[in-house]
Amino acid sequence: MPLQIAPLEPHPPGAVVDPRRAAAQAVRNAPLPVDTHGRRYHVEWDPAAPVTPLGQLVFFCQFLATAGLFQEWVRTCPLQFTSNNAPTHINLLGTIVLAGLSGHQRYSHVTALRADRVNPPGLGMDQMCSEDSVRRAFTRADPVACANWHAQALRQTYLPALRMDLDATVKTIYGHQEGAEVGYNPHKRGRPSHVYHSLFVRGLRLVLNVDVRPGKQHGATHSRPNLWHTWDELPFACRPWLLCGDSSYGHEGLLAECEVRDQRYLFRVRHTKGVRQLVQLLERQGGRQPTVNGWEGAEGRLQLTGWTRRRRVVGLRRLRERPPAAPVATPLLTGPWLTECGPTPLYEYQVLVTDLTVELLTEADRYRQRAAAENSYDELKNHWGWGGFTTHDLLRCQVTARHVALVYNWWSLFVRCVEPTRAREAVTSRPLLLSAVGRVLESGRQFTLRLTSTHGDAAEAQTLLTNRSTFLTGLKTAAEQLTPAACWERIWARILAPLLLPQAVLPAPSG
Repeated sequence: MPLQIAPLEPHPPGAVVDPRRAAAQAVRNAPLPVDTHGRRYHVEWDPAAPVTPLGQLVFFCQFLATAGLFQEWVRTCPLQFTSNNAPTHINLLGTIVLAGLSGHQRYSHVTALRADRVNPPGLGMDQMCSEDSVRRAFTRADPVACANWHAQALRQTYLPALRMDLDATVKTIYGHQEGAEVGYNPHKRGRPSHVYHSLFVRGLRLVLNVDVRPGKQHGATHSRPNLWHTWDELPFACRPWLLCGDSSYGHEGLLAECEVRDQRYLFRVRHTKGVRQLVQLLERQGGRQPTVNGWEGAEGRLQLTGWTRRRRVVGLRRLRERPPAAPVATPLLTGPWLTECGPTPLYEYQVLVTDLTVELLTEADRYRQRAAAENSYDELKNHWGWGGFTTHDLLRCQVTARHVALVYNWWSLFVRCVEPTRAREAVTSRPLLLSAVGRVLESGRQFTLRLTSTHGDAAEAQTLLTNRSTFLTGLKTAAEQLTPAACWERIWARILAPLLLPQAVLPAPSG
């Protein structure tokens, strides 16, 4: 009976042998019988074969190469290493990009990419970096230089289309990290957290910038420095014509700064005492107009305590989808602290403050469109990495958050370029356009990448990626004099073409 495990070869004196590696080397060439319910398989190990589970990543690499996005990001990297064993910038940043595209949430997940020898050459890399190299690379980095570097790279992805939304999200922290403070945390009450103050481009759902703050700095006031720093660095022609935000942004400080800069705004205000009095006044006046999604609107003028001027406000209301349950009957008590309560309101209200002068229907629809920012937060935290990659110092948390935002922007634009008429989230776009078993075959210095997709819509993915690749190849072959910047403009024209078409059905442009 033949042996299932070959005998181990003797090792030279003084050498240290890893038993697990030696055993794996011994059985590598011996088929391993595995019995399943349907059949018997003979398993053979081939760790040196050039294969990858992300075979369709080559099309994303072509997208970055044509637009010159990755090369410029690597060229302007502010890191400086003095050790001879330090990784090169292109290997380090390429590993970060591949980890983001793979949906990793922890630095330890980077180890899963170490054996990939197919995709790194597509980004100009010669090897993958270890998880320790990625984790420690930005330990002593200059915060200002890194912020300017990320701002320039992010600016390149959104300049052609701007309409800015402001929002913040909370990231729960479970260890002992710098800035982990107990503040507003709706997900885990009493648990320390970081706050991500973010700027988004509506419609396209691109991240303009993100500022990571300690958990107690969750107020909108702490997002203003990052907002106006980003706003001031934009060319005059590329500054957003409208700023939108939820109720935490409708305060005097931000409103006054927008008016000084002649920046249009549309914010929701909190239901303070003055706002509730305005709602009661609008109810008595009547004359509400129907808007969108069942909302009815009426406008007025309001000057809250602390405001320096009267501003235009829009009051919206709609019937509650589920009327609140009737209160449980309690024994009648007497006392001066008791007040008589009225009937439970059947409407829910929103009050918007703005300096726009358009009709109510357009105002309501414009604020409705900002809900896309909430979807972006869900995608970035659950499918990209804003919910992970935590380190002890706040600097590397900040750097990694902007790394993730940049890769997210690149992938979102790539998906838009592949199919401009449809927006896909990562949970559906990555399996369709990225995941496929790829094997490299070399013959006569010609490299062939053979793809096999296991997706149910593999034929659709092949058609979409083939058409997109033909478009990008045509930019280089039809006009060889085009620079990467000129190619990037033509790619943006393809992305924006469906969004610039007349939309008679909508009362306001979708952005």
